[in-house]
Amino acid sequence: MHTANRENSTFIDKLAWVFVKDKKVLSTKSRGKDTWYIPGGKREGGESDEQALTREIKEELNVALSPATIRYLGTFEAQAHGKAQGVKVRMTCYSADYSGRLKPRGEIAGLTFLDYQGRNQSSPVDKLIFDYLKQKDLIN
Repeated sequence: MHTANRENSTFIDKLAWVFVKDKKVLSTKSRGKDTWYIPGGKREGGESDEQALTREIKEELNVALSPATIRYLGTFEAQAHGKAQGVKVRMTCYSADYSGRLKPRGEIAGLTFLDYQGRNQSSPVDKLIFDYLKQKDLIN
């Protein structure tokens, strides 16, 4: 796990693919979990954001992100869901087009598109992302 210590806090460094369709955001649920998460994951080795995000999305959802369309959306920080108090997740978010058909794979048990009401079924950092998307009028 890639972590950085700053001001006595531990940060979990993650990437997320924010895909909005029909004013709803794509969310995934991992096997054995009861919370929806915006898809993505952690870097491995010396991967760039683009490489790690593309790999994670292929592993989780069976689609290929289109590299030329990957755009930075924002970085969000919050208490890490299911971790000790003070452990924070830093989620760097990107949008991108994709090719293929969305299909849960690996650790992913299901996928859905959530509107703003769905934020209550999400992790703390995802709630911030839902707030951002709502503020920008990208989701209902």
